[in-house]
Amino acid sequence: MRGVAKLNQIIAVEKGVKTKAQQELTSAQHDLAKPALLSGISRTYQAKDEEGEQLPPESTRVQVQAEGVLRSAVAALTRLFDVTATKDWANCEARADVTVDGRVVVAAVPVSYLLFLEKQLTDLHAFVRRLPVLDAAESWTQDPSTDAWKTEPVRTIRTRKVPRNHVKAEATENHPAQVEVYYEDVPVGYWTTVKFSGALPARRVNELLDRVEKLQTAVKFAREEANGTEVTDRRVGEAVLGYVFGG
Repeated sequence: MRGVAKLNQIIAVEKGVKTKAQQELTSAQHDLAKPALLSGISRTYQAKDEEGEQLPPESTRVQVQAEGVLRSAVAALTRLFDVTATKDWANCEARADVTVDGRVVVAAVPVSYLLFLEKQLTDLHAFVRRLPVLDAAESWTQDPSTDAWKTEPVRTIRTRKVPRNHVKAEATENHPAQVEVYYEDVPVGYWTTVKFSGALPARRVNELLDRVEKLQTAVKFAREEANGTEVTDRRVGEAVLGYVFGG
């Protein structure tokens, strides 16, 4: 990759370059671990006298040259080192503003921090969605004295069951009266109830969710903008690997 490219192009090829370099190194290790592939031989036979048995020459060629394997591995690693260096240098330079409704919330944010913000805002969105909400079946007002929400007082009757007698049949000369006992709810007082809650109005939770979602969108746009920054190809692999494998 020469000249000028965009950061997102570098990111797109990085994985493939890394995979190829790993495959090249693995292949090199396998080849160099087989002595038979690195070994060769050439021998000829000469009988002691003219009447002795004549045998054909024997030879085995060297199939793997260690220097050749090294060259292939170094080429793949050089590419990996260069692509990764280009990406990392670019990440230090690529920046974009996080803008919501025309307002710059955070200016000139580097790509690495934009990625951090995306993750944190995903977690924050999940947190806000789980916030407790006031019961919609009640009518709530703020109570400054308790710093909570409260309902209007509701008055209810407190009753007590009092036994009563119901004469089913009057007493006669031969039979006692037939009396059935039942219980009657008799008012004895009144409860006045006010409910309190530390939960949030649904409107407030929805506003918070809307803000988080807008910010999430803005951060994604900023990351795309930053990843579209033009970057200059960095050549690091040749210097590093040239030092290790150079003559």
